[in-house]
Amino acid sequence: MKKIAIDMDDVICSNGFLKLVNEFLHTNYTNEDIKGYYIQDLVPKQKEKEWDQYFKSHNVYNYVDMIKDADKVIKKLNDKYEVYILSAYVLRDQPEFSGEFLKYKYEWLYKNLPFIDSNRYIFTTNKSIINCDICIDDKLSNLEGKAERNILFTSYHNQKYTKEELEKINVVRANDWEEIEKLLLL
Repeated sequence: MKKIAIDMDDVICSNGFLKLVNEFLHTNYTNEDIKGYYIQDLVPKQKEKEWDQYFKSHNVYNYVDMIKDADKVIKKLNDKYEVYILSAYVLRDQPEFSGEFLKYKYEWLYKNLPFIDSNRYIFTTNKSIINCDICIDDKLSNLEGKAERNILFTSYHNQKYTKEELEKINVVRANDWEEIEKLLLL
């Protein structure tokens, strides 16, 4: 069986950071308001320390939404491929909290994708070291490994890449899980 590595955040689940930032700031930001990769950059500099404490006191995975059809399609993929969940967990601004963050990720995966063997969860920041046949991720730099097929899952931060730019580096875009199903199962 071919091996597929699927990223978790903004590929399987999303909106947790955005909901938590909005709750903390009492705002109504949407994905269109985010200018970079890190949603927490919406927090003003003068509130960063307060945000750090707020973030640590909340499990961001209690706020996430399953991306439409992700669980259904991943279950089908699991029948045809060896499916691995490949997720980064070291927090840019709070590396000392990364162990607790990892625990939250693990618990969410275990509860929401029970058909994936937990021995197939891979948590690393350097995804290029993983050898798989197919890689699905929302961050283009995470698709620089040795996979035969690289799929960029559309997210708020990666829409600027054109089809032509992606083709040059052997990456195809999927806008949703229905498109992944067509690419890998039909």
